[in-house]
Formats: sequence, C-alpha cells, structure tokens
Amino acid sequence: MNREVESAVQEATEKWVNLEDIAEHLSVSPDTVRTWIKNGKLPVYRAGKRYKFKISEVDEWLREGRISE
Repeated sequence: MNREVESAVQEATEKWVNLEDIAEHLSVSPDTVRTWIKNGKLPVYRAGKRYKFKISEVDEWLREGRISE
C-alpha cells in the first residue's frame, strides 16, 4: 500500500476523542484545553455541546508549534 492510501485509511478509521482524553494525551488539565480552544490554539470540532478532537490533527499542530502556553 502506498503512503497516500495508508494515510487516507488511517484518517477514515481514526477515533475521535473528547476533551478529557486530549488533555490526558497532552499532559495538561482540561481547563488548559478549554483555554486553548477559546484562544483558537487547538483544532476542535463540535458535536452538539461536546468538543471532539482527532489526535493526529492535534499532534500536527504541536509539531508545527501552533500550540503554546
């Protein structure tokens, strides 16, 4: 399988995580995640009243230096 196909398959099957899960993944508090959301520092989606995240997108923002305190 080539890289583009592997990437597409991974994106299609990637699990969405909630605010608490992404806070744990980033080793920060849920309040810090809420602040980053408010300041536009995290890629986030809304599902009703809940926030949903793709870990791969959050990790990419980290690599690009777009998330900082």
